[in-house]
Amino acid sequence: MKTREEIIAEVNSLLAEEFEIEESEIVPDANLKETLNLDSINLVDLVALVQTTFKITIPVEELKTIQTFTDLYNYIEQQQA
Repeated sequence: MKTREEIIAEVNSLLAEEFEIEESEIVPDANLKETLNLDSINLVDLVALVQTTFKITIPVEELKTIQTFTDLYNYIEQQQA
C-alpha cells in the first residue's frame, strides 16, 4: 500500500505526462477538468490510467464526486485501504 505522499507524487507525475501540463499546475484544490482541459474522452483516459496504475475501479457514480485533485488522492487512498 502506498503512502498518501507517494499517491500524490505518482498521480501528479502521471497526469502531467499524460495531459502535457507542468506538475506545478496541479494544486490540491484545483478542479480536475479545468486544469487538465478534460472533455468526456479525456476523462475516460484519466479513469483508465488511474485504474490501471493503482489497480482500483472507479464507478461512474463515484467519478461524479471526484472534482479536485484532493478528491482523486482521497479516493485512491480509500480504495487501497
